[in-house]
Amino acid sequence: MAENSRLPMISVIIPVYNVEKYVGKCLSSLVEQTYRDFEVIAVNDGSTDNSLDILRHFEARYGFIKVINQENRGMSQSRNRALKEARGKYIALVDSDDYVAPTYLEELYSACAENDADISCCYYYLHYIGNDFLFEYPFRCRGVLTAEQAMNKLLHDVQIQSFVWNKMYKRSLFTDYGITYPSIAFEDTATTNRLFAHANKVAVIDRPLYYYNQRPMSTLATMNVTKINDYLRAVASVRASLEENGIYGKFQKSYAALVHRAFNFSCMYVLRMHRDNKNARGFLTNISRVSRATKYFAGDGFNSGLVRGGMFNIVLEPQKLEEDYSVR
Repeated sequence: MAENSRLPMISVIIPVYNVEKYVGKCLSSLVEQTYRDFEVIAVNDGSTDNSLDILRHFEARYGFIKVINQENRGMSQSRNRALKEARGKYIALVDSDDYVAPTYLEELYSACAENDADISCCYYYLHYIGNDFLFEYPFRCRGVLTAEQAMNKLLHDVQIQSFVWNKMYKRSLFTDYGITYPSIAFEDTATTNRLFAHANKVAVIDRPLYYYNQRPMSTLATMNVTKINDYLRAVASVRASLEENGIYGKFQKSYAALVHRAFNFSCMYVLRMHRDNKNARGFLTNISRVSRATKYFAGDGFNSGLVRGGMFNIVLEPQKLEEDYSVR
């Protein structure tokens, strides 16, 4: 393993919060990696269960594992804290309730090094914990992609998705361009495109090396009004980022596809929100607000400054819709 006296090639970042049932398997899968020149930075984000004890056990046993303990600040701030401490040339981010194949680091690193790529990406399994069922997500994508090809696929969000955890990045993509994760849900949607905007090439491995656990407390399983609004903010921030990098015109059609998906996704969860609240009042108003907002995101009058300044809420709680709210 990488020794503390020298710089590791890879820094693996793991934010941890109340995952005592899963974090041991996550760390064990990293201990068993075939590639050995790496460090693990696990940030305990104020867990109230036994997660920290499990982390300390691994830290005491393995010199390449470093544990940072902090008050609860959220996943994004945990990742940002670890990024400041990372020493590797490459960054891999793993969620603490997931696990990886033994060759995860080796294959992602080799894909970057052998192809002079700034980012590598692998396929993944969806692991449904309830019945222990594995489903391989069908990427239908492989090989070395140019920056333009990779960004187009990322914005379509099908063959390459914005998830942070099935990729490896050169750390310089973060440090050279001051890229950090915002403190919102769907922070990966808001951030991954910024990293791709500065990559020279992206290498895609057509093998599933990451196991994404589907569990009841996941972001999608606990969607609420705040998360719907955060998702829409993230999609708007993608447009702002593309414009700031001077590449929106090149990817306008692909961004329009992302906005279309965002509209459908948001409407589905608005429907579920009103259904779960057993309150239909304001449902059509919320759908109208989503429609107007997404059209604005892809329209000619879009103002990226409004996004950076803190975008207003688009969707409102059902019980608060006692009047005819207008969409700005």
